[in-house]
Amino acid sequence: QVQVVESGGGLVQAGGSLRLSCTASGLTFDDYAMGWFRQAAGKEREGVSCISWSGRSTYYADSVKGRFTISRDNAKNTLYLQMNNLKPEDTAMYYCAVKSTSYYNENSPWMEYNYWGQGTQVTVSS
Repeated sequence: QVQVVESGGGLVQAGGSLRLSCTASGLTFDDYAMGWFRQAAGKEREGVSCISWSGRSTYYADSVKGRFTISRDNAKNTLYLQMNNLKPEDTAMYYCAVKSTSYYNENSPWMEYNYWGQGTQVTVSS
């Protein structure tokens, strides 16, 4: 049974930083690309960043480019999202997801994610 668990969310002031973590079990972690998504209250879920199985390829939504960094440690079955210079508009529930393939397609980076965590809340105060 696949389990995906996020952690690291919290309350931070604008301009601050947080690092989210996500552990995945019940699968061969380095067989799959991974992604981070977020959903703000009253809004649709949106893709934030994704990473290939090896970690060599990464992709970011324009809204977080230059502020967020995705990485993974395959030896620890763990995915990370380092978030710097946070803004109030980054406030959302953040979700980690396992893609069905080892790579992502830059034309459709947010498609075909099979397993999802329960989310971790990030709140950025102004």
